[in-house]
This record gives sequence, C-alpha cells and structure tokens, in this order.
Amino acid sequence: MDWTLEVIVVPVSDLDRAKHFYSEQLGFKVDHDTTFNEDTRVLQLTPPGSGCSIVLGKGIVKGEPGTLKGVQLVVSDLEKARAQLIERGVEVGEIVRMNEADGGSFIFFDDPDGNSWAVQEIKARATGGEWK
Repeated sequence: MDWTLEVIVVPVSDLDRAKHFYSEQLGFKVDHDTTFNEDTRVLQLTPPGSGCSIVLGKGIVKGEPGTLKGVQLVVSDLEKARAQLIERGVEVGEIVRMNEADGGSFIFFDDPDGNSWAVQEIKARATGGEWK
C-alpha cells in the first residue's frame, strides 16, 4: 500500500496576504480558493512540480499562525531558486552548505506569519519541479 503525503496545513493570520505570498512570490499554483460562508474559507496551493499541496484556511485550520517549522522543498538548482525568491521579494538567507554531498545544501525563509521553510538542493532526485 502506498502512503502519499498530499497536503500540509499552514496556519496563517491573513488569507489574502498569505495567498499573495505563496502564489505571487513563491510561484505556487492556486488549486482552489473556496468561501463556504463568512467564517469558512479554504485555499489550496501547490508548488511547481509537487505532488503535495498546502492548505490555508479560515474556520478549518488548527494551530497558531507562524507555528509551522521545518517544511522542506527540494530543487535541483539552489542558486537559481534563491535568485528567483529574491527577485520576487522573499527575504531568504544565504546558501548553507552542510557538506559537499548531493543534498547537503539549503536555503531558509519565512512566510509573513513566521512559518519557516527550508529549500534543499538534491540534483539527483529533483523531478523538474523548478521555481518558475
């Protein structure tokens, strides 16, 4: 039996600000933005090339904004990914090379609420999910 990771819930304080950050600045595709009523709204976005999406919501998401830490994206070209994030106005740290082996290099950034993300370079395993 396959167990696939499909969705990560990201707690945010302002859905429109978060939608702008994840779609416009990170380049995630907006799969849907559905308002059920005044108290319930669900946004689902998917990183380019990913089989796993994120969900942002009002009335459905548990957890305090900014408490998600350590979710990791993988790219085949970390320098290119970092340059694209900077170009889109994302505050991103310098490349950290923990070792010279494939998979040993990272960059880190936070969303507007302080949810922390890592981007790892794995040239051998990347599946074309480049930052577009």
